[in-house]
Amino acid sequence: MDRRFQVFVSSTFRDLQDERQQVMQALLELDCMPSGMELFPASDESKWTLITRVIDDCDYYLVIIGGRYGSVDADGISFTEREYDYAVKAKIPVLAFLHNDPDAIPAGRSELDRAAREKLDAFRAKAETRICKHWRTPEELGGVVSRSLIQMIKLQPREGWVRARFASSPEELQKLRSKIDDLTAKLEAARTEPPADALRMAQGAQVFRVRYKLTSGKERVVDLSWDSIFACLGPTMFDEASEVDLVKTLDNRISQEAGFQRWQVDVRDEDFQTIKVQLRALGLIQKSIRKRSLKDTGTYWALTPYGEHYATVLKAIPG
Repeated sequence: MDRRFQVFVSSTFRDLQDERQQVMQALLELDCMPSGMELFPASDESKWTLITRVIDDCDYYLVIIGGRYGSVDADGISFTEREYDYAVKAKIPVLAFLHNDPDAIPAGRSELDRAAREKLDAFRAKAETRICKHWRTPEELGGVVSRSLIQMIKLQPREGWVRARFASSPEELQKLRSKIDDLTAKLEAARTEPPADALRMAQGAQVFRVRYKLTSGKERVVDLSWDSIFACLGPTMFDEASEVDLVKTLDNRISQEAGFQRWQVDVRDEDFQTIKVQLRALGLIQKSIRKRSLKDTGTYWALTPYGEHYATVLKAIPG
């Protein structure tokens, strides 16, 4: 009987977004159903009650451990470690994926607080007492997860989910239908709703002062709203765009605003990086995961489903 397995993916979030994306893609390619906090709908339930309920419904549990310990509860234990302990206690098969060289992780994605670092080291040591694998890059992590989960399914087969026509009871049918409805609603929400954290960030009509230099050496500034910046850059990423092309597009936008030729304008790299980080934090763009040759070392960006929706609304001509 064809079964599909539900897999809970646990990790800190902001520092491991690329890694989580690779893992989610790997799970979907294995016909598994991923579950994680970014897919959870708004709910009146307490956060921990919702987490445990979802973990209980899963067949396997994966934890990704990078350079951060994460936000902690009232007892000083991170939600990631607490989820891990709960899955172990619930006797759900657990796979841990640890960064192979945490000292090499950039400072911006690592714990700088000594106490948090010690807790992270202890968590890593705990995870290494059970089945675990190591990784260095997001792309490598995706492959390691695929191979490890295939082996785990063979060694510890679980109940999984079956197609409706194979369901043995009306209750199982209803449970599967509800799960499909929930996943469909979550995916649709991801296409049209920003991340929860975006609500407290600068966006829309709020202005960002962009600094640029002319070929003459003079430095100038121009005030652009976040909507106008995204309306400029967004359409170039409907497929994908290199970082170099994005800079050129922004230079061209500013040159038109200021009345110069494009080649005369050079946006400060610091400000471009701020724009890139802000659009990513708003849930509008993501790193492209398209495979390319080893010789191509450029960075490429693409729209998220929500970003594609937002760019379409910004650029479409109203009736």
